[in-house]
Amino acid sequence: MSRLSASYLIQFDEPAGYLDFARFGPPSHTVLDTTAALLDRSAKAGPSTVDELMRQEVRAKAAVARLCGTDTDHVVLMPNTSVGLFQAAFNARGEVLLSGAEFPANTYPWARAEEAGRLRVRRLEPERGYVTADAVAAALTPETTLVSVSAVDFRTGYRADLAAIREVVGDRVLVVDGIQGFGVTEAPWEVADVLVAGGQKWLRAGWGTGFAALSDRALDRMNPVLSGWTGARDPGLFDDEVHPAAETAASWSITNLSPVTSGAFAAALELVEEAGVPAIAARIAERVGELEEVLNSFGAGIVSATERRAGILAFTLPGYSAAEIGVALVSEDIAATVRPEHVRLSPHASTSPASAERLRVALARLTRTTRGAGYQEPLTGRVDVTYPVLTALVPAVDSLATMLGPGNEVVLHDLSKLPDSIVAIAGGVTGRTIGGPMTDLLLGLVRRGSTQDLTDYETHGPDGHPIRSSTLFLRDADGVAIGCLCVNSALSGSARPGPGLAESFPPDVDSLQRFLIDRALAKAGIPVDLMKKRHKAAVVRELDEAGFFLIKDAVDDLAAELDVTRYTIYNYLNEIRA
Repeated sequence: MSRLSASYLIQFDEPAGYLDFARFGPPSHTVLDTTAALLDRSAKAGPSTVDELMRQEVRAKAAVARLCGTDTDHVVLMPNTSVGLFQAAFNARGEVLLSGAEFPANTYPWARAEEAGRLRVRRLEPERGYVTADAVAAALTPETTLVSVSAVDFRTGYRADLAAIREVVGDRVLVVDGIQGFGVTEAPWEVADVLVAGGQKWLRAGWGTGFAALSDRALDRMNPVLSGWTGARDPGLFDDEVHPAAETAASWSITNLSPVTSGAFAAALELVEEAGVPAIAARIAERVGELEEVLNSFGAGIVSATERRAGILAFTLPGYSAAEIGVALVSEDIAATVRPEHVRLSPHASTSPASAERLRVALARLTRTTRGAGYQEPLTGRVDVTYPVLTALVPAVDSLATMLGPGNEVVLHDLSKLPDSIVAIAGGVTGRTIGGPMTDLLLGLVRRGSTQDLTDYETHGPDGHPIRSSTLFLRDADGVAIGCLCVNSALSGSARPGPGLAESFPPDVDSLQRFLIDRALAKAGIPVDLMKKRHKAAVVRELDEAGFFLIKDAVDDLAAELDVTRYTIYNYLNEIRA
């Protein structure tokens, strides 16, 4: 196994808890120094300054070519992955096959090109998000001219078998988004006809950096519609004529990139070359293994790929929402990506071994607070309650309801059990039982983090009769809401009402889910079969704000309701929460 040199490791200063390279990679010292030096040179401009700075583009293209196994005539710099993918989409024709579970940056270019009449999109629905050669082969049609895949799936870290996909694709054009793997995983990048990658993540070059590497097949078949003056055959000839596009990858260029960012990109790529991709990949695999060992010790569910995986480790923890886990990680200064369905960790070769211990401490604190020291079984034996303070209140619920008298109801919620959070209830005003859900009003407040006490407000019970309610949020030692104590009082005709709030008291989770969906669809004001993407996205936004996705299996149920895939729902959520 290749070993990383000390000269590589001292280039980085990210803290031990930084585990979010799949989102952004903190740049190296050499990238920072190169950027500063080039800016300094531009500040002291002289007769040759611009020409000298523009040579950074050639330097960066040369580094890309070496890592891709090609030459500079087949490489063009791009400011990010999205621009490269838009170029590919608008330069293509025919039927395009792409995964229905892609990151939005790899979906919009093809959708926009289809809207413009440039091509037709055919969607592949991969199992678990894994784009395999068999799945691609089964989805190909005689009309398919191009296949677009991600080298590494952004959710699961699954590494696509590019060589096998190339074989089944045959003579069709193969477009590969390499942003989650280039420079840190070993892959036959040369099989791609169009390889695009941004430099702000694993390459650690900062924003505004990236490239596209094109094969001869791509250059022959893809007409560069978006080709600027720097993409012409004679870019330096200013004769008031429009020149044909270059015969090289430069034809995809619209204008010059910043030579400062080009230089930074070159420095980052050269650092990868110096360390060696095999050594970087091996160290990342070692760190992922250490983190996985910690997660397994807490009974976590690993939902990312365990075979053919890159540097992405996604997990769930039974009994805890992704949001709760995220809060625990932040308390230990751990940077991770928290999605509705899971938490994603992504270490790099420079990640400290101390990161695993920091993760262990965060999860131990989370589980100890809810299950460990001071935890007792509920005195009534009704349900398990996760927080000691809530355990102590369970037997008090009956006493409080008795003290308040007939027509009053006392309810205790455990927020760690959302949405079926009722752990104790007495009084019968709303007809709910233990294990039932909280109201739509409270669920929305919890989702938005608006856990302020609500006192003396009027609402209506399931039978339509007015009731007066008050809700007191219960907090742990750090001030985080962990539960709530609610009192509902039936109002007589002569009672003085307080401020009114709309609220629903569903008897079970299924009823709550149905209520939220129906309300969101009613607000959309259009039948599902007539909905466009904007209407469905609006429904998802409404439900997200209402806390709908705190409900188990909510994504699958809504996908069926809107007649889309679960990955489409996740894409909507990613866009909404971006």
